[in-house]
Amino acid sequence: MPDPIQVIDNLAGRVTNRLLARFPGPMVEVRTDAPIVSFTFDDVPDTALTKGAGILETHGGRGTFYIATGMLGREEGARNLIDAAGCAELVARGHEIGCHTHSHINLRHASRRQLYNDLSHNADALAAISPNLQPRNFAFPYNSGSFRQRAELARRYRSSRGGLPGINRGMTDRSFLRSYPLQQPDGSVLEMRGLIDEVVSNPGWLIFFGHDLSPNPTPYGCTPESFEGLVRHARERGCALLTVNQALDHFEATT
Repeated sequence: MPDPIQVIDNLAGRVTNRLLARFPGPMVEVRTDAPIVSFTFDDVPDTALTKGAGILETHGGRGTFYIATGMLGREEGARNLIDAAGCAELVARGHEIGCHTHSHINLRHASRRQLYNDLSHNADALAAISPNLQPRNFAFPYNSGSFRQRAELARRYRSSRGGLPGINRGMTDRSFLRSYPLQQPDGSVLEMRGLIDEVVSNPGWLIFFGHDLSPNPTPYGCTPESFEGLVRHARERGCALLTVNQALDHFEATT
């Protein structure tokens, strides 16, 4: 039987996310004549590096990998998360490292001081891997937004990615970017090709987020074949495959 406290908390998280969408924070103008697609990964299981990064590179793209530094090298049942060497390899191959907090905390449950310390810990841990590794973009753990933490996130990062669905177009809340999950069942990933067709017809910024890529993925992952098919479809339809930071650079250059 579901834990009633957890059920209430999940409901509170959904309500908060909806309110964040209705009362946006700092904005960025998403102006583009060409469709832009960003593929991102959270937590970053090792298969996101060994499979995902290579698939993106094969099709001329790079991805954004949101790291929770307190989880580096952790073994979690059916998945293993990348370690410091994996982060350095991603950077060397031209991918972007973003922040996913240090301890993967739910921001609605953290005080401002706790968040400040946690984000600082993440920054210090990444700087220890590479002095030039300074994450400029953020993704909410559990896709759980927070009103009281928005100012601190906007101060530190160019953007924060949430989990509400939608293609980013026009004046867009950079503190709660919309995105779509790539996760089981595998058929749902294949259906995402329709979103790519939509952003081609009406250009904007489409963001996907995933986790592991495995023949037997976790509920939050998908197969490498489905991921490759989606990336290939985006490239064949003429989409620019940009990291989150590259996309923001593009929008700033056109405004």
